[in-house]
Amino acid sequence: MSEQRDAVIVGAVRTAIGKANRGSLVHTRPDDMGAAVLKAVVDRVGIDPELIEDVVMGCAMPEAEQGMNVARNCVILAGLPDSVAAMTINRYCSSGLQSIWQVHTDILAGGIDVGIAGGTETMSMIPMGGNKIVPNLDLVNTRPEAYMGMGQTAENVAVKYEISREEQDTFAVESQRKALAALERGEFKEQIVPIKAYRYDGNGKKIEFVFDTDEGPRASTVEGLGKLRPAFANPKTAKPFGATVTAGNSSQMSDGASAVMLMEASKAKELGVTPLAKLHGYVTCGLDPAYMGLGPAFAVPKLMERFGKKLGIDYSDIGCVEVNEAFASQAKYCGDKFVELGIPAEAINPNGGAIALGHPLGCTGSKLTTQIVHWLRDHNKRWGIVTMCVGGGMGAAGLIENLQFKN
Repeated sequence: MSEQRDAVIVGAVRTAIGKANRGSLVHTRPDDMGAAVLKAVVDRVGIDPELIEDVVMGCAMPEAEQGMNVARNCVILAGLPDSVAAMTINRYCSSGLQSIWQVHTDILAGGIDVGIAGGTETMSMIPMGGNKIVPNLDLVNTRPEAYMGMGQTAENVAVKYEISREEQDTFAVESQRKALAALERGEFKEQIVPIKAYRYDGNGKKIEFVFDTDEGPRASTVEGLGKLRPAFANPKTAKPFGATVTAGNSSQMSDGASAVMLMEASKAKELGVTPLAKLHGYVTCGLDPAYMGLGPAFAVPKLMERFGKKLGIDYSDIGCVEVNEAFASQAKYCGDKFVELGIPAEAINPNGGAIALGHPLGCTGSKLTTQIVHWLRDHNKRWGIVTMCVGGGMGAAGLIENLQFKN
């Protein structure tokens, strides 16, 4: 009889998230950020690093400072043993969640007993689309939406579903409000790894400091956001009510890293390590690239049909959904769909989303997993979903159980 194996999450950490191009991590390399969270998750779980067999990290733009299999460089910089292998994977915004599923399935298959997943991304150093964009001309001619800018896809969603500028700005203000409240409560302190960063003053002097607090959230009003100009479309040509997507109702470009350690369940028991959570299932889906942001609305029903039904749970059992707020238009649409399905409205992004807290692309999936693991435990909720839209017309979702839940 084959061995019955199980995989559990035993540690989850992240950096604080910095604003790209003008924030605290603008000069901090992605491999240094990744090394910091890898070292921290090993230290916090408290195991011998020799036990770690593989590291899988997501990165959406794996070139330049985050090229050359950045995951392996993170391992070496973290001081982990040379025996720890590493791989970088890319499913754009879901890369970090995909990495967790990769390690999870490797454990179930018997390939490893202990692994770390995660993601790292600097949008300060690597621009959206990378440093050299070379489109396929046949694809440009036949399916130009494959290269459509993410902001334009958000405009498409707003137009198709008649989501007004005021609705989007109201959604963005609420995201900021929830994030500021979470910071005030100290909601993220335990999960954040303080890292050393630096900046230069006006005289060229290097100033070193410790960065440990998300710097994206800011007090906002609908009136204030209403003064911002549309960022992605011509207001005179956009229909039916002009261009509506602005910097204020879009996710922030960000820098950050996150790491999640997984173990085979019996190995965790042998080592005396307390499991925190379990990723019960993960799905992806494809959709029209022109409406990329609708991905979560497709992925979550597929997730619940494939895994929720088998576990005997319903939408009303979901205590938290961390949905990537790429843009207010798509996040509002997806959130409304979740509520229609039966997920409590208060369970959706209880601490705000990427409009306030930032979206470091390939890191985001593991960052949101880290947030939900801690949120479920701290608020004694059993079930949670991490979901996001993905560039190129995809969606992804993962079903997570809090193993420390108390009835």
